Amino acid sequence: MSSITYKARDPLGNIIQGTLDAESIELASQQLVRDGLSVLQIEAASSLELFQRRITKKELVYITSQLAILVQTGITLSSALNGLLEQERNPTLVRVLRDLKSAVESGEDFSTALKRHPKLFDRTYVSLVKASEATGTLGDMLDRIATYLRKEVEARGKVRSALAYPTIMAVVAMGVTIFLLTFVLPKFEPLFSRRGIKLPKLTIFLMGASNALTQYWILWAIAAVALVVGFFFGKRTEPGRKVWDWVKLHLPVVGTMQRKVVISRSVRTLGTLVHSGVSMLDAVQLTADVAGNYYYERIWLRVLNDVTSGKQIYESLSGDPLVPPMLVQMISSGEETGQLDTVLIRVSDYFDQEVEAALKTATSLIEPILITIMGVIVGAIGLGLMLPIFQLSKPPGT
Repeated sequence: MSSITYKARDPLGNIIQGTLDAESIELASQQLVRDGLSVLQIEAASSLELFQRRITKKELVYITSQLAILVQTGITLSSALNGLLEQERNPTLVRVLRDLKSAVESGEDFSTALKRHPKLFDRTYVSLVKASEATGTLGDMLDRIATYLRKEVEARGKVRSALAYPTIMAVVAMGVTIFLLTFVLPKFEPLFSRRGIKLPKLTIFLMGASNALTQYWILWAIAAVALVVGFFFGKRTEPGRKVWDWVKLHLPVVGTMQRKVVISRSVRTLGTLVHSGVSMLDAVQLTADVAGNYYYERIWLRVLNDVTSGKQIYESLSGDPLVPPMLVQMISSGEETGQLDTVLIRVSDYFDQEVEAALKTATSLIEPILITIMGVIVGAIGLGLMLPIFQLSKPPGT
């Protein structure tokens, strides 16, 4: 997708300027026409605009929360957007807010204006706003969206914080190993060669690894870059995404935590959507979109198909190894009592607590494992150096 700037005239004759994200200028023009606008000028955004500062999730939470407060106090949506514009310092966000304000002032629905910025306002955000417009509860809905987004940001932050230390340790361990093999070990090789001693198998193996790293370091560097680039590009393909998502769900220690994170996100999204008046079919579809894991996305798409044919949600989820029986039981209870939204939100809070517990467990287990691995590697290299030195220190003939 690329950023497209446009100037158009609405049905009332007002001139509207703004930006939207689209695959091409032609598709962007078609979208504007579908929205009832007469396109006057349209072009790709300049490279300067494309490299503007991005909008973070925390900034999105902040502007949503502030907008909710302003609207709840009786301020018109246009005035509220203008108030945010006056205090905002992120130029990219200023551009988005200015576009939203222009669209609202021209009589366009807020949800329609949000659709022009899909990278910032996803389908869940737009659907919740659209549901509130039909009931006149935009302020309350924006507050609910802010709470939903805040919990998402907090959950991701906790996961990243918990895995930061083990990641740093793993990088340090790899760096120390490469340093020992490429800078320390080669300095001893001439000494061992001159004395003509018979090297232990461990030392021979380490010398071979050292020679492979030092003599073919360009190939290793190219391979490392290719591996990283291939990994990131491979994740964007469906086969690559399937493999990576399967690995994340089945990794020792981390896999259990990852499942709980995905379930918490999915359940909270479904509960928020149902509680906000979004139709069940749309809610399940959006839940699949935000699942963040290929296999859970497939599960929710299966639920969508089953619900369309008349089944209940718990019947579709029952027996799936990736869905905890407790969750199925709670959803069944919610469907029977007609309080599915309340049950789902409470279950998401429960899984949030489970994620925190899983994070603590994962961190407490990963750290000693990494320390042990690092100790074994460094110890093996040290032993590979010391064994020949011991032979050198022995008197001749012994």
